[in-house]
Formats: sequence, C-alpha cells, structure tokens
Amino acid sequence: MNSLILLAITALAAYIVRRLTSRLEIPTVTGYVLLGVLLGVSLLEIFQEDSLRDLDLVNDLALGLIGFTIGSELRRDVFKKLGKPIFLIALFESLCAFLLVTLFVWILYPSKIYLAIILGAVASATAPAATVYVIQQYKAKGPLTSTILAVVGIDDAIALMIFVFAAAVTKSILSTEHISAIHVVLTPILEISLSLLLGTALGLLFVWLFRRVRFPDDLSLGIIGFVLLGLGISEHFHLSGLLAIMAFGSVSSNMNLMLNNRSGKILEQFSPILFACFFVFGGAHLNIALLPKVGILGLVYLSARMTGKIGGATLGAWVGRAPSTVKKYIGFALIPQVGVAIALAILVKKEFGTGAFGDAGLHLAEVVINVLLFTTIITEIIGPILTKVILNRAGERQID
Repeated sequence: MNSLILLAITALAAYIVRRLTSRLEIPTVTGYVLLGVLLGVSLLEIFQEDSLRDLDLVNDLALGLIGFTIGSELRRDVFKKLGKPIFLIALFESLCAFLLVTLFVWILYPSKIYLAIILGAVASATAPAATVYVIQQYKAKGPLTSTILAVVGIDDAIALMIFVFAAAVTKSILSTEHISAIHVVLTPILEISLSLLLGTALGLLFVWLFRRVRFPDDLSLGIIGFVLLGLGISEHFHLSGLLAIMAFGSVSSNMNLMLNNRSGKILEQFSPILFACFFVFGGAHLNIALLPKVGILGLVYLSARMTGKIGGATLGAWVGRAPSTVKKYIGFALIPQVGVAIALAILVKKEFGTGAFGDAGLHLAEVVINVLLFTTIITEIIGPILTKVILNRAGERQID
C-alpha cells in the first residue's frame, strides 16, 4: 500500500476518532495512539515497519511543530510573572523522574545501563495536551492552574536537554570504538550548545527577514522554510532538531511576539493532520506480542516515573515556597506523557533502530517505544482524571 493511501486512511480515521473522543470526553491524542495500535504492526497491519519509515518526513515536520510550540511559550514575561517556584518545580520533577527511572531500570537490568539512561530521559518529559484539555474543559483558574501551564512548558525544554545528553552517552556506550570519559561528557554538551546556537541564529534571521511581512501566504512560506531548514541542518550535522527548533521559537517569541503569534496561527493550519499522523504512526509501532516481555519493565518504569514526578514537583514547590495548593497538588497534574515523550521514543527508534549500533541498539529502540506506548495508554487514562480531581479540590474548577 503506497504512502498516499496510508495518509488518506490516517486522515479519515483521525476524523472519526476526533468525533468519538469528543463524545467520550477523553483526550484526542489518546484516541490517536489507540487508532495507531489498531492499524499497526500488532493487529490489522495496515501500517508496517517499512511503510512507517517511508513516512518519516511527516514525523519530522510534526516534531518541528512541537519544538516551535514549546519554544514559543518560553518567554521572559511569563518567567517574570510566575517567578522562581516554576523553575524549581520543573527542574526537580524532571530530574527526579529521570534519576528514579534510571536507577530502578538499572537495578532490574544491571548489564543494560544504556536502556536505563534512555528510559530515564524519556520519563522526564510531561505531556501538556491532556492536562491543558482538562483545564480548558472546566475553565479552571487560579495559582495551581497557572503553575501547571507554565511547568509543562519548561519541563519539555529540560527533558529535551536531558535526552540529548542521554542519547550521546548511550551512543558512546554502544559504540564499538573506545571512547574516553571526557568525550562522553563533552559530546552531549557540544551537541546541546550547537543546537541552541543554530536555533538562536535561525530565530534572529527569521525576525529580521519577516518582521514586516503581513500576508499570511508569504509568512507561511517563511516559517515552514525555516522549520525545515533547522531540521535539515540538524540532521546533516547530527544535532538535535527538536532542541534547535525550540530555541528558534523561543528567540522569535522574545524578539517579536506579534510575529511569533502570527507564525503560530499559520502553523496551526498544518498541525491537525500532522499531529494526527504523528500520534497514529507512534501507536502503530506498538508490538503487542512484546508486552509480556516488557510488562515488568513497564510497571517499574511507570511506578518510578510517577513517584519521581509527584515527589520531585512537591519538593520543588516546597523549596520555591509556592502557594499551599501548589505544594499539595502540583505533582498529580504531571502524569501524562504522550506528546514529547512519544517524540523522543520515535527519535530513539530513528537513531538506534537502523542497525548502526548492532543488536543492542535494535533491542533498545524496540523496547523503548513499546514500554512508552504501553504506559502511555495507562497515563492518558489516569492523568486527566487526577487533574480533574485536584482542580476540584483546589477550588479552581469553574464549571461542572
């Protein structure tokens, strides 16, 4: 089956899923992932590994949109308004989730430290989509709501940096060549720095070239061109495209908010089909036959991640002297992981699933995406329910 037919099936099926999830009042992204599982390698086999690889460009574009959206939220005015607790909560919950998952997976598989590091890095990300959906549904307002929205944005930026570092360390471990400890440390630092530098340069150039452009058609060509350019340069020089585009979005947002907002609205025209494809293709990778093998690992990952998120966020709120409702409830709103976490899992599949790092790399790619998709289905059910409960208990829920 050719790629055009597969894209057509995805678009039409995604339309049906949107209607169903709206009636059932569950996050649309959850429906997309489940649709992917249905159409993927485990069940109907409409999407197979070869066809999914042929559609990598669609995933790359979706990753670009995700990176730009994250970056656009990292603005000086937002940081000044919400203050120090936001940074501490995001930093502590990301690092605690990373450290706990890494530790417990390493205990479970002592000979596979690389698996522990990658799963820990993926665990640090929190998905804003499901949480924001619940907040919008109940028109929640208050200090807890404001803190949640800010933390999930900063969290993703921190998670991306953790992942770049973890991926570089993992490549060094799996490489057949002898690599010094200094190289293992410096490589991810260099990759992060160059990715941020590339994004900054793109942001400056974009604002300079398009600051006076008013016609949406002209601006759409510019923004798509710059996103593709950032992704292409990153791939050519083995940098983090997601991190580079995040920096691009942040720089353009801080330099010219009006231009950035217009660019975001233009990208929204492309986002429904791209995001639908992205999450459906992600779900299609799930191999149900492997679930018995990853079952224990999945439960360890899920438990350690939830403990790290809740405990780390609570600790950060206490250290940052956040309001009492934030200290009490913030961690329970950070459970969902679909979104950037799936983006990172697909990056693992892309970087380690080619065979360049041998059987260990192939096993890593397969296990990571299956563990993540398995636990995502659980967190996307638990997460929105917990968010609904805490907003109600915090008194910030405006409507039933």
